[in-house]
Amino acid sequence: MAGIVLEHVMKTYGSLYAVNDVSFTVNDGEFVALVGPSGCGKTTTLNLIAGLLPMSGGDISIGDRVVNDLDPKDRDIAMVFQNYALYPQKSVYKNLAFPLQMRKLPKAEIDRKVQDAAKLLDITHLLERKPRELSGGQQQRVALGRALVRDPAVFLMDEPLSNLDAKLRVQMRSEIKRFHHNLNATVVYVTHDQLEAVTMADKMAVMNGGLLQQYDSPANVFAHPVNTFVASFVGSPAMSLIPLEVVSKGTEASLRSPEEGWELPLSAFNARKANASSNGKVVLGARHSTLKLHKAAAPGAVPGKVYTVEPTGDVTFAQVFISGAVVNISLDPSVLIAPDEKVWVEFDQDRMHLFDGASTMALQAA
Repeated sequence: MAGIVLEHVMKTYGSLYAVNDVSFTVNDGEFVALVGPSGCGKTTTLNLIAGLLPMSGGDISIGDRVVNDLDPKDRDIAMVFQNYALYPQKSVYKNLAFPLQMRKLPKAEIDRKVQDAAKLLDITHLLERKPRELSGGQQQRVALGRALVRDPAVFLMDEPLSNLDAKLRVQMRSEIKRFHHNLNATVVYVTHDQLEAVTMADKMAVMNGGLLQQYDSPANVFAHPVNTFVASFVGSPAMSLIPLEVVSKGTEASLRSPEEGWELPLSAFNARKANASSNGKVVLGARHSTLKLHKAAAPGAVPGKVYTVEPTGDVTFAQVFISGAVVNISLDPSVLIAPDEKVWVEFDQDRMHLFDGASTMALQAA
């Protein structure tokens, strides 16, 4: 296996920057997920690594080679696509063997590699079937196997689970994670589903508008988002964001709702963050699990009105209007509330996030 290094990679179409000055390193054996909304540049970045698109600037290295000018076949990579791209007229065995035959390997070596891949992916019993006789999950395993037999330095995967139903996607997430673990493979994986990235990847590259927003472990991206975009994209439900004003009182501070007039006193640590705001405005961020809902006024709680209630079995999600923003709160199913009911919401001062109202970047305590 091999690592990958992107240095100031650019891809432009006229004046449009599809990928804008992106730099990150994938270490040997790491599983890195490229995530972001449609059109953010993640698939373009993958295609640049693969050599399927010419770069407009920057350098890409795979192992110890700069591959800018190498054709895809010379980059020692294997791709797994969204549509699997299996040959319908060939058996599973012949689908797996085809890339090895193209390299003119000896027949015995081809058979050994195909059987080894089939055993690892538990598809030995499917080798004589045609793709049309397989389920979606089985076809996905074959597509992985076809990449695996080539013994590449890097696996590139472009939304490989997006065509599967919800239950099968959960199963295949586990399969791909185990695949990575068994091989200690270097994997770059594109997905628009941040839950896939959080559950599978060693690191996440969160992209938006062609720019790399944050590159870190899923745990750090979730716990310490660098800006409001990352905060609102990573997590299910997403982090709730409320625009507020800073009321400074020397070293102390509180947050005031410009719409409703209430004030939320801040801890000394959060006050230092709020006072670092560039324009006296902040965006308060909170995860659903860090909030407490009260049916009566309580210290440190602010007023709100219930918008919707969503029971899911073991947890109930409530959406509450607070200062014009919709805030997600998770509740025990025994808590009974109704739409339009007035409630009070308490914020955990140790787990709230404050972002600058102008730059949208996370504020640091002065």
